[in-house]
Amino acid sequence: MTEANSTAAASPDFYLPDFCASGASLLIVLIVALLSLILSLSHSQSPSGFWLDLGATAFFLLWIGLGSAGFLCWSRPYLARLPERRASLIALFIPVAVTLAVCEASLRLGQPGGVGTGFLQLFPRERGSFMLRSAGIAFIVTALALRYFYVTHQWRRNVQREARWKIDALQARIRPHFLFNSMNTIASLTRSDPARAEEAVEDLADLFRASLSDNRQQITLKEELEVARIYQRIEQLRLGQRLRVEWLVNELPMRMPVPSLIIQPLLENAIYHGIEPLPEGGMVRIEGRAADGLVELSIRNPKPLEAAAKPRSGNRIALDNVRQRLRLAFGPRADLTIDDSAGHYQVTLRFPAQAAAP
Repeated sequence: MTEANSTAAASPDFYLPDFCASGASLLIVLIVALLSLILSLSHSQSPSGFWLDLGATAFFLLWIGLGSAGFLCWSRPYLARLPERRASLIALFIPVAVTLAVCEASLRLGQPGGVGTGFLQLFPRERGSFMLRSAGIAFIVTALALRYFYVTHQWRRNVQREARWKIDALQARIRPHFLFNSMNTIASLTRSDPARAEEAVEDLADLFRASLSDNRQQITLKEELEVARIYQRIEQLRLGQRLRVEWLVNELPMRMPVPSLIIQPLLENAIYHGIEPLPEGGMVRIEGRAADGLVELSIRNPKPLEAAAKPRSGNRIALDNVRQRLRLAFGPRADLTIDDSAGHYQVTLRFPAQAAAP
């Protein structure tokens, strides 16, 4: 089973879900219970007959459901390596075969002299029609389920591709003015402070390497914060004492994996829209904490008075991108909220705390 799961994990593009998971088994049991209840209510005419029908139907469908799930769990790694159509045909055949096997077992148990002789009223008597109807129902239900799995998988893959394209666009889009200003700052330092100019070149190279690298979609929170600190050091050379950044992030779980470039673009927006327009500059406050299974990280900056009358369209792309990637990585509990008050602008990230990879 371990080998099968590892092989399945290596095939994330296969649309068939992982039936080895405990959640899938629980879902099958619930569906069987609901379907058994509906079928029993539809043709039972007395209370005693209802309970007998419910027990027999649930027992029958439970064998089919869990048996099909078990075979699909076992065969999924091998199906993932086959062409999609062939894998779908085999996946369609497995529940039908399990259904026929359970039907045959039921018929044998209900024969005179079988184990179920004392409960003959619970077992089918007509072999041909019973087998044909059961196989037909299994075929239709399985076909609908496979279609649902396929459509859901395609939709999820399209959403991930769209998010990946937006990530690539964000990684490739380093503001031209930032690059030109950084190069001009480095050029001015080459004569007055060569050592500092060399450090600035190294920081700029590290920032570009982190922004343009597509090797890893997730990095540790510590690495993400370091990318933001590198960006701060480069902007500090240009803005000097006008830029002050306060980091209050010691309580964060530094080793947990997060999507790359979720903090640096927000710091860039805070400096570009909040600090740079102010002649006296200001302070960006980055504060984070982890409590009740959630990580909360906020970036707060002063807001120029004229910004109150102007829509902040320049940073909407980055905000929407970060929000979408957080939800893709952490699910519906992740979110990005904005506090646009009179004197400040604050962006807050919230997402579930996860254990670091071993």
